[in-house]
Amino acid sequence: MVEWKKLGDITNRNKGIPITAGQMQELASDDGNVRVFAAGSTIADINESNLPANCAYKLPSIIVKSRGYIDFEFYEKQFTHKNEMWSYSFEDRELGKFIYYFLTTKTEFFRKKAKANSVKLPQLCVADTDGYLIPIPSLAERNRIVGILDTFTSSIENLKQQIAERRKQYEYYRDQLLDLEGKEGVKMKIVKEVFDTRNGYTPSTNNPEFWDNGTLPWFKMEDIRDNGRILNDSILHITPKAIKGKGLFKANSIILATSATIGEHALITVDHLSNQRFTNFYPNKKMEDRINNKYVYYYMFKIDEWCKQHVNQGGFASVDMSGLYGLSFPIPTLEEQSRIVSILDTFDASIQNLKAQLKEREKQYEYYRNKLLTFE
Repeated sequence: MVEWKKLGDITNRNKGIPITAGQMQELASDDGNVRVFAAGSTIADINESNLPANCAYKLPSIIVKSRGYIDFEFYEKQFTHKNEMWSYSFEDRELGKFIYYFLTTKTEFFRKKAKANSVKLPQLCVADTDGYLIPIPSLAERNRIVGILDTFTSSIENLKQQIAERRKQYEYYRDQLLDLEGKEGVKMKIVKEVFDTRNGYTPSTNNPEFWDNGTLPWFKMEDIRDNGRILNDSILHITPKAIKGKGLFKANSIILATSATIGEHALITVDHLSNQRFTNFYPNKKMEDRINNKYVYYYMFKIDEWCKQHVNQGGFASVDMSGLYGLSFPIPTLEEQSRIVSILDTFDASIQNLKAQLKEREKQYEYYRNKLLTFE
């Protein structure tokens, strides 16, 4: 037997505090004992003495991220949030967690509702959640569902922690292995001496001959965001009629974001083109027999960081290209390049394996969550 109740009738709704993102950043402290939530993933841990009196909530709670990116979060320690948001607290932790899990199955509904409420910035109203009907099965059934889903979420969080720790190890060893200046057998060149470079471009979207039934990969930032940094295909494709100038970029070259989202790169394993946000790097004829392209891929992580710190601020953010072309680029022996690549490939494979496990576990969680929380 399942009873349906409005969320606002089940528990109390909490109000937030007037605080800006700037104030949150200013008041944030490593030993802050109250977590303050703002829109999206913005948080700050702040000492209670620096916040308005009696503003912190201590019971297990569902936080409604009601503006911009709509979402729900379950939190069990002391917290508060900006006054544009609200939350619901529960004496019964399992009841609160059950309702939280149920609401996560309805996230897309609330996101569409928020867009309908506000044209400029998606925004929920208090009534949208207060009046939402929640299924309340028996205590035993609620606890059974929460127990199963908590086990999945604990496993997911454990995998995320393993990935973070493995990535930290990988980055440490990557930095150590690529600190090559002054090492025996390492020759130093500048970037411009090592690589041929070309800028990407976007074929006119008004010309269907450039795009319709295209088969040639054309990369943009979304490819890296969605599919990683070593890519053999793209989301969008162009036709041969869209090719101009010197033709396609060579397979196994690097695309580096030098404007807009700066300091991101990928190794592209097929002939391709990219949009104008990327500069393409490929070893020139003098250097191509002395360079392992996978070594270049790994060294580009250091260049990413340099790019992020050397941006020309004008009408549109872009990298200081003259400075980039003048950067020192170490070239160890091919044998040493291969050794570095082998070590870093091992770390990367380990991370990718954990990420694959995480993706599979998240799929399992969503399947069982939706199955367990469907009530007719």
